[in-house]
Amino acid sequence: MRLKNLFFFILIFFIFSGCQTIKEKSDAVAEKENQKYGKFVGREFKELKMELGNPSEDFIGENGNEFFVFKSKKYGISCERKFEVNQKKIIISFTSSGCI
Repeated sequence: MRLKNLFFFILIFFIFSGCQTIKEKSDAVAEKENQKYGKFVGREFKELKMELGNPSEDFIGENGNEFFVFKSKKYGISCERKFEVNQKKIIISFTSSGCI
């Protein structure tokens, strides 16, 4: 019985430590993503377009600003990067989802 409990606690320990490692890695990737594409905030949209090419989709938001969405897939996981551009064609915000 003691051996069974010990095995159970060791198993739980490895499961939780593995989850923590995955979270740390995904946080690091997200931070790297924000640093790489966050540098475009405050710059002209044409600079971003030279870097990423044509967007997958674009639309005009309720506030009149344009939104450009760049979609890609890596390891079967969808990645979406969205940039908000004002009327002067300056990027004012950036968000990403699912990018690794």
